[in-house]
Amino acid sequence: MTQENGQALATKQDQQALVGMGFGSSQSFEHMQRVAKMLSCSTLVPTAYRAFDEKKGDNPNAIPNCIVALNMSQRMGADPLMVMQNLYIVEGRPSWSSQWIIAAINGCGRFSPLRFELKNLGEKEVEYEVTKWVDRQRTITKHKASVQNVECVAWAVELATGERIDSPKVSIEMAVKEGWYGKNGSKWQTMPELMLRYRTASFFGKLYAPELLMGLQSYEESRDIVEVEQYDGTTAEVRAKAEVVANAGKQTIGFDGPSQDAKIEPAESADQVDTVTGEVLDAAPAMADAGPGF
Repeated sequence: MTQENGQALATKQDQQALVGMGFGSSQSFEHMQRVAKMLSCSTLVPTAYRAFDEKKGDNPNAIPNCIVALNMSQRMGADPLMVMQNLYIVEGRPSWSSQWIIAAINGCGRFSPLRFELKNLGEKEVEYEVTKWVDRQRTITKHKASVQNVECVAWAVELATGERIDSPKVSIEMAVKEGWYGKNGSKWQTMPELMLRYRTASFFGKLYAPELLMGLQSYEESRDIVEVEQYDGTTAEVRAKAEVVANAGKQTIGFDGPSQDAKIEPAESADQVDTVTGEVLDAAPAMADAGPGF
């Protein structure tokens, strides 16, 4: 091998060694795909990143999920495995574990270690609202609960200025009013002091170091989200026309197709319409006499 060929080969190897993971070039993207494929074959990563899971079988989203995690770790300057182990998916929402949020704040070098102040405010009767759907109608009822009200604040000292900065206050009263306390399986009832610390740490990170969280909520926040808006399967227009049908007894609601507006058409009988939803009912007994060739 000549000296020139040896130098060219060494230069090419150096260039390959410098190729990082990313979306900027075909080489960096191919490198990221190879790393993602390797991680997806590991049993040490969470199931969302595994190519095969014993309970769920093949996972076609494993490599794309690994690529997203690798990209996030690059932007944050964090270890990929650490990101994978602490990133959860709750109802389609990516969320950080609260332990990771506290570790990220403590390790960023901008603040002193995060500390928490808890204050027992005594027993308190808290009034809260519960939203339910009854007969496709949204109803709100008011209730009262007696709780031991504890308040928590997360704080740290900003090293650049020496100023103490506090998170917003979080209390058991707030947890009850926001609907976190009464949810099925809620840890607010069994581990209230831990949940208070987790929530204030998340609020602290959102206010003073949002770049660390990248706009994501904590795992506990995502679980505490209360979905009060529900879709009952009909539009306001359909419900109004169904009411007209129920009162008149002479009309029914029909549709030319799923993309067209509802229209009122004459009906043979008022019994052919569901007066609640406006859905046209099948005339199954009449069709049964038509014979197999119908």
